[in-house]
Amino acid sequence: MNKAYPKAPYKGLLIIGDPHLEARIPGFRKDDYPRVILEKLRWSLDYARTESLLPIILGDLFHLPRSNPNWLLVEIMNQFDTEILGIYGNHDVHENCITDDDTIRVIQQAGRITLLDKNTCYRAEINGRPIVIGGTPWGRRLPHGYFHDTESRITPLVIWLIHHDIIFPGYEDQGRIRPKEMPGIDLIINGHIHRRLGEIQKGRTCWLTPGNISRRARSDATRNHRPAVLRVDIDRTSWHYQYVEIPHQPFEAVFHEAVADTTMDETKSAFVSGLAELQSRRTQTGEGLMQFLEKNLDQFEDGVIAEIKQLAYEVTRNDGPEDQKTDD
Repeated sequence: MNKAYPKAPYKGLLIIGDPHLEARIPGFRKDDYPRVILEKLRWSLDYARTESLLPIILGDLFHLPRSNPNWLLVEIMNQFDTEILGIYGNHDVHENCITDDDTIRVIQQAGRITLLDKNTCYRAEINGRPIVIGGTPWGRRLPHGYFHDTESRITPLVIWLIHHDIIFPGYEDQGRIRPKEMPGIDLIINGHIHRRLGEIQKGRTCWLTPGNISRRARSDATRNHRPAVLRVDIDRTSWHYQYVEIPHQPFEAVFHEAVADTTMDETKSAFVSGLAELQSRRTQTGEGLMQFLEKNLDQFEDGVIAEIKQLAYEVTRNDGPEDQKTDD
């Protein structure tokens, strides 16, 4: 039986990319990362409320899938006091799908976020335009398209949220899935990739990657990334998007400088510079240790390297081994 689209009190959508909330200070950041990212999330939700936009989390709400402290959950519960949609990302789940032991399940079960998947779509009418918002979380196959079953004089605008390694210009080496037209889908918005990438148009389908609102790693990509939310305005006949920058500090104010290499021979230089970084930047997540190992492990056999890396991840991450993909 066909159902009418309920009218929603929104002008459009506000897409919030990969907050990566956690209680520790990651990488070589020198600020109070947990509070800084919580404030960015608060700013985004306040902006959505002021501008009458439906807020959407694009995956990786958390950096660790489990063992997050209660104070962090309380902060999120207090902030999530409005309708919020989202999908889960690879950092939100300990296994390859969501379980009751994952922190994001607590947020979902408390009714603070609606997680979308192939069985759960959001349908509403915004400014006279029927819309459908679907989602494919991490580890699930992308749809072949979308075919709506509701009669309407106006074709619905169909938006799909994903969290995958998509081949965008500037992300060809890490990307695995090539964008193509998805019949019936107008806009695909991808999380997972930490920096903003350009638009790709394939037939009717537009692909976007807005990047994170957080900056976790000290890298050239992070240096050039300006944290922003993606605003999508919708009217009866069209839609358009724009990026809205979130207040943030410059790269130099957020990250410690790298320790300069010495002029010794190559082997000693790698060891000494790595040790200097380790001693001067004792970060909570052990980033200095990981860089020290990366500079010095090539002198060992492959089996030994794997064992050392695994041990290092287990002792530096309070949730045990997790996805070891380098933050972009």
